[in-house]
Amino acid sequence: MNRPVLALFCLLVGTSAGGAGTIKPADVQFSDGAVAASLTGAAGNVQEGRKVFISRKLGNCLACHANEDMAKQQFHGEVGPSLDGVADRWDEAQLRGILINSKETFEGTIMPAFYVDGGFARTKEKFKGKTILSAQQLEDVLAYLVTLKEQ
Repeated sequence: MNRPVLALFCLLVGTSAGGAGTIKPADVQFSDGAVAASLTGAAGNVQEGRKVFISRKLGNCLACHANEDMAKQQFHGEVGPSLDGVADRWDEAQLRGILINSKETFEGTIMPAFYVDGGFARTKEKFKGKTILSAQQLEDVLAYLVTLKEQ
């Protein structure tokens, strides 16, 4: 591939972690707890979102939330509500807002803010300025959640 074509390809594709179209945590715009704009400008991947949801090292959503799709997984949580039918209770913008920072919707919740990189007390140095999930991982989890409708 010649350089001009490669440069154009890189400009158009970007990267999932920090592409030109990625909204930075400090620039996220909430409206009544909802975030209408995609953080990446790209659709999330349902299968990747499912992997993040189940991963103990990434989202770890399964530690607090259960849903029928995860019935065969060990250690479903009972701390948060079941996510069966969550896509019928909340629209995409509301779900995105809850994932980014649930405290914008649920005052006093213990659910972590998955796309906030500051303003925490006693943050270890290695975690300062970092989010739990990348913008693309958050959009992937969102894509998974919108598949969870009442049966």
